[in-house]
Amino acid sequence: MASRTRVSAARERRAVERNQEGLKLYAEWELERAVDCFRGAVQADPDNAEYYLNLARTFARGGDYENAILTLADYIRTEPDQRLAERYERLFSSRLDEVERTVIKRMRAAEMGLRDACAAIQMWLEYRIAVGRKPLSVRKPETWAAALDYTVRRVNFHQATLDELAGLYGVRPKTVQARHDDLVKTLDVMPADYRYYIGESNPLDRLVEAAQMFEQLDARFREGQ
Repeated sequence: MASRTRVSAARERRAVERNQEGLKLYAEWELERAVDCFRGAVQADPDNAEYYLNLARTFARGGDYENAILTLADYIRTEPDQRLAERYERLFSSRLDEVERTVIKRMRAAEMGLRDACAAIQMWLEYRIAVGRKPLSVRKPETWAAALDYTVRRVNFHQATLDELAGLYGVRPKTVQARHDDLVKTLDVMPADYRYYIGESNPLDRLVEAAQMFEQLDARFREGQ
């Protein structure tokens, strides 16, 4: 890694402020504005790895994987922790990792469709980016594979209990639940989540239409006051 370029106190302060604002917008799903904030932080302090990582996380949350991967290259170049840098370098590999191979194998054994498996793999990619600098232990790939499978099924309203999924992967239900909770929290997953829902008609569309209709009715109501 190249030596870090020193920046003025004013630029460092501006970068910190932009980064904090970006994190708030990221949590609120204001992704375009969050991208602008993180880009501002990078511009003010171009050798701070954290700002590149947050920018990559935002691109990934918005489904812009090309820019996410390009930004991760800058992150790896500036990350002082070699172990973290190597963890993210693995995302550039074209080979499936053990979690991905396991979830594909077990989903096929359970006669789940290819689209379900693809949703699980997409979720795993996004999680590995979104988790940031948090520790990520994959010593037992089956637990993560089971959690991904369970979460995808929950998103798509498939009938499967935690015990059934744990038995399919040969792991403890308690561990699967913990991994599932981490996936949901880190990725902000919701029922029928557009990122992982594979049905032809998403029930969230009806909620959006209902909300829009309510706004129109409310506007008409207030016009008459």
